[in-house]
Amino acid sequence: MRVFYLFVLLILAAPALAQSDPPKHEFRGAWIATVINLDWPTRGASTASQKEDLVFHLDKLQQAGINAALFQVRSEADAMYDSPYEPWSYWLTGEQGTAPDPFYDPLAFAIEEAHKRGMELHAWFNPYRADRDPNDYQPVASHVVNQHPDWILDFGSIKILDPGLPEVRDYVTTVITDVVRRYDIDGLHFDDYFYPYPPNTITNQDDASFGEHGAGFTRDNWRRFNVFRFIRQVRDSIQTTRPEVVFGISPFGIWKSGVPEGIVGLDAYNTLYADAVGWLDNDLIDYVTPQLYWPFGGGQDYGKLAPWWASVRNARHLYPGHGLYRSEPATFSNTLYGASEVPRQVRFNRATEGIQGSVFFRARNLTLFSSKGFADSLKTDLYRYPALPPPMAWKSQDAPGTPTGLTTTAPAGNQTGSVDLTWEAPTSGDTDARFYAVYRVPPSEAGDLAAALTGSRNLAAVTGETAYTDTPPGDGLYTYVVTAVSANSIESAPSNAVSAQGATASEPGTQFASTLEVPRPNPVLTQTEIRFSLRAPASVTVRIVDALGREVARLLDAAPRAADAHAVMWRPEASVGSGTYFVVLDA
Repeated sequence: MRVFYLFVLLILAAPALAQSDPPKHEFRGAWIATVINLDWPTRGASTASQKEDLVFHLDKLQQAGINAALFQVRSEADAMYDSPYEPWSYWLTGEQGTAPDPFYDPLAFAIEEAHKRGMELHAWFNPYRADRDPNDYQPVASHVVNQHPDWILDFGSIKILDPGLPEVRDYVTTVITDVVRRYDIDGLHFDDYFYPYPPNTITNQDDASFGEHGAGFTRDNWRRFNVFRFIRQVRDSIQTTRPEVVFGISPFGIWKSGVPEGIVGLDAYNTLYADAVGWLDNDLIDYVTPQLYWPFGGGQDYGKLAPWWASVRNARHLYPGHGLYRSEPATFSNTLYGASEVPRQVRFNRATEGIQGSVFFRARNLTLFSSKGFADSLKTDLYRYPALPPPMAWKSQDAPGTPTGLTTTAPAGNQTGSVDLTWEAPTSGDTDARFYAVYRVPPSEAGDLAAALTGSRNLAAVTGETAYTDTPPGDGLYTYVVTAVSANSIESAPSNAVSAQGATASEPGTQFASTLEVPRPNPVLTQTEIRFSLRAPASVTVRIVDALGREVARLLDAAPRAADAHAVMWRPEASVGSGTYFVVLDA
């Protein structure tokens, strides 16, 4: 029998990064922006419609391999949740201060749905912005701009809470701590708005607070210290309330113009008064997500900025923010990224010591817009296997108890080879189980399960539930085990092992002797892995041919192979040019 797969080979002039299996531990985040309804919700839509829409986005993010949603819950001193301190967001119901009807709590709903899908939920706050545009709507009487006008710095087109006032820092910390205490969030996240961006650059608007509280400081150092001590206050509050919650910030991607050498641009240190290096040096945050929304090359070179941030992270985690919105005309009106730009950045992260993941701005560029096919690149290549968020060495290393009673059954009338798995949650352990990791081990690796669980290749799924339906990729007797995963991605010992027979889906009366998977990576840079499965022992030939049917390479030549999953690598010779090629498998 013969099967084949089409793929594209790209020979690049610059050296390319060699590819291997994606890491088992990697932060894969996406921002879900709610301000001006960028990603979600549809303002004023029904409760049912808003829920359905959010589930759609979470499903699409999960399918793309995302394991953390950064969900914006406070954009301008308002709330996408049931807050005792601030009014309901205008961007939710169309009327600030008006609750959804029928009532629901979007943050509680988002947490529940994300956790079902094995995804972390980080509550994203804008700490100081109070009114982004007075032309949008008039804040209600209970809003902080009306309750405490003496706390407000007014720039005409934007209003912010004055970071120099202790009562402002206390107020915002109280708002945040309330969410950390009452909601089962995995992380707390700030964006990059502290003091405002140009053209609203601060000059003398804070004369009064500086005069009252700035003794002994230059004004610039005082402003930076205001941000520093607010972040320290929030960190201390988290540690007291729920220390398992991680705290991250996404500052502007350039710390100082000229750092590193050759980098030019807005100076976050002197214009926004955001000293991210100081936060990291003092262990105030658990992760940093600099907004590196630029390509390789030029005055904001991704290839220089990402390694520099890795050099100053002080053993904290670094998840660079990628400007995926610049790949799509619906979200960016200037020169668009090429299709290879963001995938190249993700590969660069993996090849750079000190980078543990990526965050993409924004969700709709993965769920609704093409964005140069990036979601497909994640599904078929970069995120082709699930991943757990990376553990943090300074957080609890306690492991949950072991899941028990793992069983497997084939659904009634099953024609697709799917397998239903169920298990019992652990009843002991040093900490609670946040998620479960489901492993599917092929026959060739079942003899050493400990080794088979170390990488990403056999990780079939991460879920928050105690059941999962899997569809093995081809025939063979697969071994399944499940581990419980803590909030810090510490795994339990594996459950009992069970076996299930995979089957290849086919038309009635047809049974394929072999299956051929998508070559990965595809397009090819320097090499590609070709995986196939056999239902029965066979003599196998694997060839690469061009669009005219001419053989370019023969990887296996009538080689005996057992009934199992197999893989071969193709590294194109220098004489092979860019173009369209086929993998042809004869079994």
